[in-house]
Amino acid sequence: MRLSSPFSGHTLLPPRHRVVSSRRGPGRAALAVSASAGGSPATVLVTGAGGRTGQIVYKKLKERAGQFTARGLVRTQDSKGKIGGGDDVLVGDIRDLGSIAAAVEGIDALVILTSAVPKMKPGFDPSKGGRPEFYFDEGSDPEQVDWIGQKNQIDAAKSIGVKQIVLVGSMGGTDLNHPLNKLGNGNILVWKRKAEKYLADCGIPYTIIRAGGLQDKDGGVRELIIGKDDEILKTETKTIARADVAEVCIQALLFEEARFKAFDLASKPEGEGTPTTDFKSVFAQIATRF
Repeated sequence: MRLSSPFSGHTLLPPRHRVVSSRRGPGRAALAVSASAGGSPATVLVTGAGGRTGQIVYKKLKERAGQFTARGLVRTQDSKGKIGGGDDVLVGDIRDLGSIAAAVEGIDALVILTSAVPKMKPGFDPSKGGRPEFYFDEGSDPEQVDWIGQKNQIDAAKSIGVKQIVLVGSMGGTDLNHPLNKLGNGNILVWKRKAEKYLADCGIPYTIIRAGGLQDKDGGVRELIIGKDDEILKTETKTIARADVAEVCIQALLFEEARFKAFDLASKPEGEGTPTTDFKSVFAQIATRF
């Protein structure tokens, strides 16, 4: 599950943000998440694989069977069916550490794409003005999902010696008054930030991707923008295609330069700049660890 941010707009970033692009190929030498001694592909678990971004990551991993063995974790059998999952998609509850033990067993890397999702309260009539109200299902609020659930995933992965964790979060975590925190009074960005800090302090190689407003558009056709500390939110270029976020997740598993890094991620509008392809250079220029 993934909560989209309501950001939009298109202008170029000021110079303090890094705009990253290249016409060169990726030039990778080896997987950062190494294959096993026998040369088999690295096993990567995608949690939240039934969500809109999680589905893309899972599919991209499946398409790269020479490099990865994809595994998914979803909440329900319905979600498993929705993504056409077989034995490589498990059903579990991230709020229950024991429930996800089988999913993490034997994995080399973990990509976390779980998130609490607010629901709109019934009865809202846009013709009458005002704003809709939101709520979270009991037991599925951000504290339970974005903090406890993500902590459980990190702990489970650490217990089996995982080589890397990629965590997809959201921009806005430096602002306690961000509108997303008000949805259902859930303080979702507060709990996400707490999980990110827990990951950064746990000792496992990590990559934390704080995505801008997610868009259901084709990937690979835009120039990516890297930022830190929510500086991108002060501009109007603060959205990114889900497919581009998914690609960055996978590229983070391929390069040592992506390890122990945290960054904000957005993109220029399609047609402006040069589509990013040199991901090694993208990760190499990032200096922020949290």
